[in-house]
Amino acid sequence: MPALIFHMAQPEHWQAAVQSGSYTESTRGRTLESEGFIHCSLAEQVEIVADLVYGDYAGELVLLVIDTALVGSEIRFENLHGGPMLFPHIYGPLPVSAVIDVLPMTKGPSGWTSPV
Repeated sequence: MPALIFHMAQPEHWQAAVQSGSYTESTRGRTLESEGFIHCSLAEQVEIVADLVYGDYAGELVLLVIDTALVGSEIRFENLHGGPMLFPHIYGPLPVSAVIDVLPMTKGPSGWTSPV
């Protein structure tokens, strides 16, 4: 298990999580309840996922830096659509205390840039 995994979030969703104590968004337009897990990425997958999921998104994004030892819920590495690349999925709410940093993401003409 890697020490860190990452999740792209809309700032307002992160702020709501800070207020409630846990984060329950899965991915753009989907919640933990509707998806069954929270989509995450390894460092080398962040830009790929950002461009795929948020390529047409004009708003702000932040990157949640997650300490896997503090998550508490099961983390599975899987690719539910087939293919060789496995992605970390958190099967439960993400405690705010497991997020050790929140970094702004930037989008340029060629796509999103990862801050990690």
